[in-house]
Amino acid sequence: MSPAPARTSVIAIIAAGRALLEADGLEAVTMATVAARVGVKPASLYKHVRDRAALIEAVAADAADELGRVLAAEAPPTSEPPAVRLAGLAEAYRSFALRMPRAAGLLFADLGSGMQPPLEAATRAAQPVLEVAAALAGPDAALPAARVLVAFAYGFTSMEAAGAFRFGGNVDEAFALGVATLARGLGSAS
Repeated sequence: MSPAPARTSVIAIIAAGRALLEADGLEAVTMATVAARVGVKPASLYKHVRDRAALIEAVAADAADELGRVLAAEAPPTSEPPAVRLAGLAEAYRSFALRMPRAAGLLFADLGSGMQPPLEAATRAAQPVLEVAAALAGPDAALPAARVLVAFAYGFTSMEAAGAFRFGGNVDEAFALGVATLARGLGSAS
């Protein structure tokens, strides 16, 4: 007699966690709500995920991996000038963050021990940004430059997703201006 088939999988559990995150926020991502979404009893999840902290870590890792794939797919070729590459990466991040604002926020949130994306996933997602930051500001300033770029993109898109830009004007132009200004500033720093 063969064992009973699995009624869910880690992939389904993570997808359910991501859907709950975007729909209702991080507090909605519990073992019980994810179990209900995938159609199993909460106890069944523990066969796949250690606890809620591991569930949140897996959801964050999946979001980081998706962001890394988006950035890698949308990044202009390295033959392009660094400012053009930065603009492409920034727009790719903006698209990701506006489509999934809570996942984007999760990547930068301090959730406590055991609930951060694994360093490997975060490093893969950051790699294209570090490369363009090094091209703009020089290899010795790549990490601080990347932090400035990420802080701008995250802050801008967080405000945009929250509807904070209420004074009119063209938000797309404002984002492009910010990216171009950072590219010029970081380029002059090297």
